[in-house]
Amino acid sequence: MSRLPLVMFALFLAGDTMPAALAAPHFELLVRNGVVYDGSGAPARMVDVAVRGDRIAALLPAGSAATADRVVDAHGQAVAPGFINVLSWANESLIVDGRGLSDTKQGVTLEIFGEGWSMGPLNARMKADTLKMQGDLHYAVEWTSLGEYLDYLERRGVTPNVASFVGATTVRIHELGEDDVDPDPAQLERMRGLVREAMAEGALGVGSSMIYPPAAYAESAEILALAQAAAESGGGYISHMRSEADRFLEALDETIAIARATGQRAEAYHLKAAGEKNWPKMAQAIARIDAARAEGLPVSADMYAYTAGATMLTATLPPWVQAGGYDAMVARLREPPVRARVLAEMRSPDADWENLRQLAGSDARVLLIDFHNAKLKPLTGRTLADVARERGTTPEDAAIDLIVEDGSPVGAAFFLMSEDNVELGLRQPWVSLGSDAESSAAEGVFLQSSTHPRAYGNVARFLGHYVRDRGLMPLEEGIHRLTGLPAANWKLRDRGCLQPGCFADIVVFDPATISDHATYASPQQYATGVSQVFVNGVQVLRDGEHTGAKPGRAVRGPGWRGAGWRGAPAAAAGAAGQPSGASGK
Repeated sequence: MSRLPLVMFALFLAGDTMPAALAAPHFELLVRNGVVYDGSGAPARMVDVAVRGDRIAALLPAGSAATADRVVDAHGQAVAPGFINVLSWANESLIVDGRGLSDTKQGVTLEIFGEGWSMGPLNARMKADTLKMQGDLHYAVEWTSLGEYLDYLERRGVTPNVASFVGATTVRIHELGEDDVDPDPAQLERMRGLVREAMAEGALGVGSSMIYPPAAYAESAEILALAQAAAESGGGYISHMRSEADRFLEALDETIAIARATGQRAEAYHLKAAGEKNWPKMAQAIARIDAARAEGLPVSADMYAYTAGATMLTATLPPWVQAGGYDAMVARLREPPVRARVLAEMRSPDADWENLRQLAGSDARVLLIDFHNAKLKPLTGRTLADVARERGTTPEDAAIDLIVEDGSPVGAAFFLMSEDNVELGLRQPWVSLGSDAESSAAEGVFLQSSTHPRAYGNVARFLGHYVRDRGLMPLEEGIHRLTGLPAANWKLRDRGCLQPGCFADIVVFDPATISDHATYASPQQYATGVSQVFVNGVQVLRDGEHTGAKPGRAVRGPGWRGAGWRGAPAAAAGAAGQPSGASGK
């Protein structure tokens, strides 16, 4: 990259007169007249952003004499680094529609996958199961490893950049299947080997989802062993913890202990205290994280800006009945004695597992949002209480029947958190943002099911409602939480920043008007207020509308071994590689 713009800017700051030959540098893109937030949390500056190729070339004095092939007038709006979605489930939706509209229209330029499950490594059985359990979104599984999946997305064409943790659940299923078993030493070492391979292919670390079977069957020693394998090359650990309710604090202690043992970052996915009786634990959890950070441990959390979570209706069933996977579970549920035992445990207030239905406090607070069976799709948007009443059965029986009839675990939203706790969590300076949702379009196949409003509004709600309207923090800090903070946490080199040398992922938005419009009743409503978005220097959103461009790249983690490792396709690896798309070396 030419140093000419940097020299010019230095001369300007020093008050020197620029030589005539240096007075009018030329760039490919200039974003003028914007209020620029560089992602660091520092106050905004009135500068022009100059781009060459896929990188920020210079920050120039506002109104400089520089010229460009294209000039974008920001009209006094905020100009920021592209936003990072730390917890994305766009891993399938981007295969079907690479535009990622619901997030692109909010300024998201990097989607990070891997909450427990990742798109590799896969074996033949896992590929077959993936095809069998597909719902509305259909796609061929044309990869085996996680690195091959990232290459596949890039070759196929996607608008946002993509990155991933390797899923602890995926690694476990690869070697152990879905049964409630512990690995023997040889199996555990093979699991560690899979983590090391994924790190070499660019994983950011290990992601776990400890509340859900089969991950729920894993002992702490197993998870620590996988996290240590990732830490060997600088990878971190991020977890949907074993409990976010009755054993919330104990689960957090386990996560902090992994940070202490590995020396690498540990983060709690979607930090929350679930269930009204547990709401006081949110402040206690924050105090424990603050204490760990004071000790020098790199511990953090992410959140979504809503009081309801969304997962599978199988979260209302005890973990033991889910051992072996969906088919084995359904076979058990068809046996009257087993069903009677399951019903009793679903109703017990003293069960030793996390019953999200009971934590919601009412079956009217369990919203059904995703069915595979066309006959059940008319129930989308109804509550479990309503469906049970209509069927003339108990809510527990209705939940079991729906899971069996649908041929899937059934998607559902559970209202679990308090608004006060959402604000308390978002105020913490170590909290970044993750939607915990897909990135889809309000059209076509995506309209065959519903979703959580966070899929269409998480970033806009954070910046509009919580930062602007509620005043939880200055705008520069809110932008930092979406950019520089997650980039630093996960070693995403040259991402999440607007400085010379950073990738030209740029968002132009109006802080006064950015707003979410998605609701639980009508979730597939695009956010507004973002006008221009660039990914790797290419404009993907112009005046709020998608341009059709798909310049997204695979962003690689700290253990990445470079193009061509283990036979990675040279073209794809080069495109995603260290000069242009990689991170964390």
